[in-house]
Amino acid sequence: MIEQLYPRLEINAAHLKENIETVVRKCAARGVSVTGVVKGMTGDIECCRLYVDSGCTMIGTSRLDQLEAIREDGIDLPTMLIRIPMLSHADEVVRLADYSLNSEVRVLEALNKAALRRGKSHKVILMSDLGDLREGFWDKEELVRVAVCVEREMPGLELAGVGTNLGCYGSIQATPDKLAELVATAEAVEEMIGRRLEIISGGATSTYLRILDGNISERINHLRIGELILNARDLEFFYGADLSDMHKDVFTLKAEIIEVKDKPTYPQGEIGVDAFGRTQEYTDRGIRRRAIAAIGKVDYSDFDDLFPKDKGIEIIGASSDHTILDIEDAEREIRVGDILDFGIDYASLVFLSNCRDVRHVIV
Repeated sequence: MIEQLYPRLEINAAHLKENIETVVRKCAARGVSVTGVVKGMTGDIECCRLYVDSGCTMIGTSRLDQLEAIREDGIDLPTMLIRIPMLSHADEVVRLADYSLNSEVRVLEALNKAALRRGKSHKVILMSDLGDLREGFWDKEELVRVAVCVEREMPGLELAGVGTNLGCYGSIQATPDKLAELVATAEAVEEMIGRRLEIISGGATSTYLRILDGNISERINHLRIGELILNARDLEFFYGADLSDMHKDVFTLKAEIIEVKDKPTYPQGEIGVDAFGRTQEYTDRGIRRRAIAAIGKVDYSDFDDLFPKDKGIEIIGASSDHTILDIEDAEREIRVGDILDFGIDYASLVFLSNCRDVRHVIV
């Protein structure tokens, strides 16, 4: 078996734990519990254990195989499936997840039957679409009717609450007004079933802005946090949030240099399309020093989501397995065999952590 040294993804466990603790502490101050979402690191078990020790009330992911690994490892936090279930996976959802997010009656009926067969009670959160146009009931009266049905006619299920997703597809922000809509729906459900809901889940990382600003509704008591803990980049970069108390170097990509040469910066010959069928634009900057790193789009998808840590190095392109670097202005000499460090964002993390050719190392 080939020993895979590079490329590798180094995970700073101490910084990850501190990020979890910071988010949990700030949310708790506003009466909000945190489900730590681990899909971004493909449910790495060693990392998942840190969520147990750092105050998260649940672990969540979108993938059943990750939930199964969590179960097999003996992690005792409740688990949440954060992608609405496939009908064909109803039995496995009940087996592996304590909670699931739902928006389809037919799936809820299947989960109920699966729970009864297994002699279990499965908790469900009904999702309300507030305009982001991903999952959830658009008709809020329908959501209330379904909630009543779950409460009264599905004995294998427990109606745990209502929730929403914002910012992932339609780019809709988690404003106080949007969250007030969610609370109003939850309270309409509570009026019909005659009890308070356990959970009103106000979304994911984007809703953390309301925690920082201190204007999250008192009834919102749960968030599903992924990127903020793992990367802590998006809210600062896109919205100017102060994340100075968060580590942005939990993950570091290390890749080996396999070629260093002086080459033209403009391709020579008749230009067509690249390996992915796209027409690219090139700037002629004359002859410059270039290097190739042994990693490519197959591993991380988009090179714009990588950030060289060496000053003076620029990523100028990539193919499936090669990342092309301009090193003309690098502050140190770059040679074949050197290992370069790259910061990454969430978009690249989800690919790198799921790539079997990228080694994971806890440091």
